[in-house]
Amino acid sequence: MEEAIAGRLKALKEKYAASGQELLDFLDGLLEADYLTYWDYIRLDSLLSLQQPRTSHHDEPIFIMYHQITELYFKLVLHELEPLLTSSANQEVVTEAIRRSNRYFGALEHSFGVMVDGMDREQFLRFRMALIPASGFQSGQYRMIELASAKLNDLVHIDNREKLANELDTEVLMNHIYWLRGATIEKDGQKTLTLVQFEQKYGEEFLKRAKRSQGHTISEQAARWHAEGSLSDALKQELRAFDQYVNVLWPLQHYRSAVRYLAKQPSDARATGGTNWQKYLPPRFQKRIFFPYLWSQQEVDDWGKSFVDRYVSSV
Repeated sequence: MEEAIAGRLKALKEKYAASGQELLDFLDGLLEADYLTYWDYIRLDSLLSLQQPRTSHHDEPIFIMYHQITELYFKLVLHELEPLLTSSANQEVVTEAIRRSNRYFGALEHSFGVMVDGMDREQFLRFRMALIPASGFQSGQYRMIELASAKLNDLVHIDNREKLANELDTEVLMNHIYWLRGATIEKDGQKTLTLVQFEQKYGEEFLKRAKRSQGHTISEQAARWHAEGSLSDALKQELRAFDQYVNVLWPLQHYRSAVRYLAKQPSDARATGGTNWQKYLPPRFQKRIFFPYLWSQQEVDDWGKSFVDRYVSSV
């Protein structure tokens, strides 16, 4: 034990000497410091103070906390994906990062009952009016996940995807990104306030991220291995699962929620952000696919179809 302690002290002395610090000063600091607590480490008091409902309805805190949890999971996914865009990661590293990301999206997908079944519909239809024009459409982290995952050409709106398949200008592609139509007024194409706010907040950052990751997205890295015939079965399986989670299961859970709360009325209610959720959320309309080379033509044609009954018929 004494030898182990001496060894640790020697290592600490070398560590702090390299930064111009004395080991004795560090040890004095340890003596003065309080023990770390769980609540201080995770900033529990701050975390529990972040829910600020705008109405007195009992179920609004549920809505707030679930979305906050969602954003924390998105942060975990970005924590795994972003290092892959700036390094020459090998397939084992990429496989593990995508496996972890699938685990996070799996937790989110399975927890969506909190949203679909866990709130009173009449309360939701009341407190949602206090949220206009805020919308889940404005989740910047979700878009960052898309920009890190897919070749930008595969994120343009499906109507322009073939025409822009070989376009290299990042700004041109971003001007045709699929989500723009999700928050524009159908009859005249004008941007909703939700979209205007969203672009003011994230527009420049999205463009920087798209330029920085061009040629290095997860899809483009995997495509090179696929073309070489070296893409491992394990990575292929994880990438296909990730495609399904992000582009089919997650949108369909939101669609299920929208059907539960916004449909079943004399006329379908519009989302708080003015998005046309009936055409925006179903995967079969957008056909966003991060890794199109990993799916057969039949699978692409039937994108999301096999899950619709599972998610919507139970509402």
